[in-house]
Amino acid sequence: MLNQVFYPDVAATAQHAHDLARHLVAHGHEVTAVASRSIYGQKGAALPAHETVDGIRIVRVGRSLFGKAGILARIADFVLFYLAAGWRVLFGPRQDVIICFTTPPFIALVGWFLRLTRGTRFVYWVMDLYPDLPVACGVMKPRSLATRFFTAINRFCLRRADRTVVLGRCMERRVREHGVLGDHVRRIGVWAPQSDTTPVEHADNPYRAKWDLGDRFVVMYSGNFGLGHDVDTMCRAALALKDDDRVRFVFAGGGKKKALVEDFVRAHKLGNCVLAPYQPLESLHQSLSCADLHLASLLEGVEGIMVPCKLFGVMAAHRPCVFIGHPDSELSRVLEEHDCGFTVRQGDVDGLVGIIRGLCEDRDEARRLGENAYRALRDAYDSTKACEQWRLLLEELVPTGGGAREDSTGGAREDSSRGSPEGARTEAEA
Repeated sequence: MLNQVFYPDVAATAQHAHDLARHLVAHGHEVTAVASRSIYGQKGAALPAHETVDGIRIVRVGRSLFGKAGILARIADFVLFYLAAGWRVLFGPRQDVIICFTTPPFIALVGWFLRLTRGTRFVYWVMDLYPDLPVACGVMKPRSLATRFFTAINRFCLRRADRTVVLGRCMERRVREHGVLGDHVRRIGVWAPQSDTTPVEHADNPYRAKWDLGDRFVVMYSGNFGLGHDVDTMCRAALALKDDDRVRFVFAGGGKKKALVEDFVRAHKLGNCVLAPYQPLESLHQSLSCADLHLASLLEGVEGIMVPCKLFGVMAAHRPCVFIGHPDSELSRVLEEHDCGFTVRQGDVDGLVGIIRGLCEDRDEARRLGENAYRALRDAYDSTKACEQWRLLLEELVPTGGGAREDSTGGAREDSSRGSPEGARTEAEA
């Protein structure tokens, strides 16, 4: 697995990679994770270069010299990770399969090169689409030379992977709009972290006391405040409800836009808001269940480019969710299909305030929606089921007990003229 973050980082991709790696190890496979020595977004090396955790061999390289000081600083850190991780992967022991994530963008090129030179099967796990995301967020111009260049690189990676794994229906549509044909595109959704997500009753929840929430109706946004998220609508909803002492907002997490939230709360002197950093994974069930209602958001136009995974942690905590974004987004469809929340459009402050007030006055309805959410998670979005889909996909590429069989699903058709990858070893490795 090749990703900038891995355990013990709390970033969502690190948690998903760790969950999948543990599942594969439990089924007899050997897993090596190549990641950065630094916690994502923090300066300096902090983690050991070599470690074995839960049977997973972790190899960490490089260090973050600049953190999130700016776009150029992040690009510099990305380049350093490319060089160090690429060297380690390309000149390390041969693996049967490499799973490339999208942090940093286009690290999948290493997977393609490994496939070309060493016969390693290459799986592209698309967590975000680049440069689609910075274009949708206004950071890059749609028709600029840089945008066209990076779009060509991404299409190259998508089309040459043995399998491309997307997170939802809207993302699959976008990937296919990039000209990726054939059924080697697989949809495997994200899931709640494999930790204790048993909800804690308000009376027993330490976060209720820690954040002085009392018995108020608590609305929480927990996780990454990224460039692709809408924070303005939720902030203005908090402003509209500042005089309603029945309601409290909790904004917990970090990311590029967290400073905007903090500045808004302080500028308007919102005493109904709690500002908190990322919470430890081991106490996530407590922090998530201290809320009565959760928020998730995505800027309109970003749907399918990224699929926020925070919804599934919310569902595991038996809580409903309001999604702020376009109704075509995967999260909106999940909420509607399972009757476990609501969708409001970006900028619809009155709609969001109306939902919050309605559930504040009818907490039995909030609990009913939360129970629906948990049932949906158990039946359709279970972490073990998702990891099992991954296991079957990888064993399809490299069957245990023999060499890699011929790929009949159309994966990496553009490479067919160069011949098939080398035969795989008997023991499949991810």
